[in-house]
This record gives sequence, C-alpha cells and structure tokens, in this order.
Amino acid sequence: MAMRIGLFGGTFDPVHNGHLSIADSFLKSGKIDQLWVLLTPFPPHKAEDNQASYSTRLHMLQKAFEGKENVNILTIENELPKPSFSFNTIRHLKQINDPDFQFYFCIGEDNLAKFHTWKFHEKILDEADLLVAKRPGADHSQVKNYILESTTFVNHEPLEVSSSKIKELLGVGELENMLPEKVLDIIRKEALYTSKN
Repeated sequence: MAMRIGLFGGTFDPVHNGHLSIADSFLKSGKIDQLWVLLTPFPPHKAEDNQASYSTRLHMLQKAFEGKENVNILTIENELPKPSFSFNTIRHLKQINDPDFQFYFCIGEDNLAKFHTWKFHEKILDEADLLVAKRPGADHSQVKNYILESTTFVNHEPLEVSSSKIKELLGVGELENMLPEKVLDIIRKEALYTSKN
C-alpha cells in the first residue's frame, strides 16, 4: 500500500496548541500515515517587526512536536527559490520521493473558502487532494465544486487560539493553555514578540 503523506504548512509564529490539535486530527483521521510539517518563510509583503527568525521558529516547532510519532518537520520551503508557492513545494517533494507516495495538502476549513484565490491553486489540486479539518457550522456554499471534488474532510474540534492573540497576550495573559510549555520557555528566554527584539 502506498504511503499517504499529509503536508501541513505555515509560518508557525509561534507554533501553538491549535496547530498541535489540528495536526493530531489529521493523523487520527486514518487518511494519512505521516504528517510532514512545512515551515514557510515569511512572504516579503508580510514582513513585520514582531516576527521570530526562521531558525527560532524551527526550534520552537521541533520542541512542540518532539516525541510525536509520524511527524516530520521540513525546511524545504526555505531552500527552494523564492517566492515560495505551495504548488512548487508539492511538485518538488513528489520529484524527490517515492513515486508511489500519495500526497494530501492539509488545511483548516477557514482556508478552504479562500483556496480558489491562492496562486496556482488548480496546480496544487493536480498534485494533491485536500485534507480539510472541519469547523462546526462552516459554510461551503461559496467553495467551487471542482475544489470540493478534491476535498476530504476530517473531524476536528478547533481550539480558539491564534498566533496573533498570543502576541497580544504576552506579558498580560495566561498562555499556558495556548502554547506547549517548551515553546513558551523559548519565547520567554529569548524575549520574543516584545519591542526588545
């Protein structure tokens, strides 16, 4: 049987419990055998002062997923020519891996509604089907049929946490239930997301 690989990309700035939860939902779905987490560089148009470096985000990802079975963290998007488009990454991974590998592009349901606006989104569907973590009450009426035909939904109970919310709460809120402890330790030790860095 062919190995089924889920590709889950993001800037993970920082990686948080919501990311771990959705990764767990993809793995428990029975639709994939492994989850490859793709750490993406920041697009030039999204450059901000309050961002962690690529190497720091990689370190946080490694700590967050430490000991998790069937999860691999890849830096391929930082190594490919810029700008980095998902389609190029998937095509490259297909070229350098076993031709029998079956790839799924893993996204949250919030991204499904705008997937048709992504650069080369049709080429992504030529290379991989979508694996989408469901959100209760999500509306698919605006999603194009050709996208839904390539989509498999997996059950997921989303956590109400976001990287931007974490940055807002640093120093004033309780973050223990939002972040893995090892990630919070790195953020505090390196004084990330403060005006100092």
